[in-house]
Amino acid sequence: MAEPILTFSGITKRYGSTTVLNDINLQLDDSDFMVIYGPPASGKSVLVRLLMGLEAPDAGQIALRGEEINRVPAADRNIGYVPQSFALYPHLSVYDNIAYPLKLTGMERRQREPIVRHAAEMLKIGDLVQKRPDQLSGGQKQRVAIARGIAKRTDLYVLDDPLAGLDFKLREQLVEDLRQLQQESGATFLYTTSDAIEALTLADHLAVLAEGRIVESAAPERLYREPEWAQTMALVGFPPANFLEGTVADESGAPWCRTELFSFLIETPLPNSGPVTVGIRPEALVIGGPDSQTTTRQSKTARENGAIILNARVVLREDLGGEEIIYLDCDGTPLTGVDRHDPHRGEIDEQTTVTIDPRDLILFQPGSGERLGRGAATGNQQTARPIDV
Repeated sequence: MAEPILTFSGITKRYGSTTVLNDINLQLDDSDFMVIYGPPASGKSVLVRLLMGLEAPDAGQIALRGEEINRVPAADRNIGYVPQSFALYPHLSVYDNIAYPLKLTGMERRQREPIVRHAAEMLKIGDLVQKRPDQLSGGQKQRVAIARGIAKRTDLYVLDDPLAGLDFKLREQLVEDLRQLQQESGATFLYTTSDAIEALTLADHLAVLAEGRIVESAAPERLYREPEWAQTMALVGFPPANFLEGTVADESGAPWCRTELFSFLIETPLPNSGPVTVGIRPEALVIGGPDSQTTTRQSKTARENGAIILNARVVLREDLGGEEIIYLDCDGTPLTGVDRHDPHRGEIDEQTTVTIDPRDLILFQPGSGERLGRGAATGNQQTARPIDV
């Protein structure tokens, strides 16, 4: 097995009595696109600063290409770096901004020329190389900053939330360009972001960072569909997941979970009865089926597996074009759904139904947030039942 290109082992960082990174263990394989995703102030930029040599960890080791680099000067670490801010020199042209890191290494101009031109073309700013930063848009400035970072010939590039502050359309385009850039270069990318969609779109490997610790790390699809921790389910994905409090107990020899809205059979018995937290993704709520005129494949499958069918009132809708985020009130309990099948279904204050496949319900341990199991399907309407109020 090939040695990881980068390894964080037990990395801890404190500022006074505040621990901002706590025992970080993470590794990047060659040609991997790893995204470290977490909310603001979770410690992402601090981890990047430690890697770049701008600060030193209080505990743990960072190994780059198999060698420990804690005491290696920043200039000798051979890492391409794109900071969150543009940090462009206003008096230099786009060409000279991109070339500046190469110039610092002592590389001759004739050697820099093809590298700078290639980086500019890859970021689609080849026609802007003679302009100055004050003549560029925000998106163009960020492309220059990224081109400057990748102009350095190395096998590892670090991008610290480089699209923060750009509008949605610019972010969307640059996300596509960055993915293509990594695939064409074959280099290893370490990318930080606080945008859930950005993280899921870019990552080969996704690490969730919250409150200074790695909550979970795996392929983005696995983290999204099979999270091992409630915090992962809460953070990964947009709109955020719904959570209900429930209680597990044995009923007639089978394990059932009862929430304030419904009860459902559990796939496998849990070690102990008692309180649990139940999570469900917004897109797993089928709005309007199966009693609506439009019956989707999703609601049909749910009914075949013993669906939970609830009455709800539409509180608010957010129209995103191809889909809608729908905020619901189910007997005083708020739920958020996503309707991709029949946008504009359910006017505000209108009564509707919500269909839930019990297999989409994931159970977590309250407090620790550790996953306990999921709902089960038996192929009949007795799998789950609404709670009579």
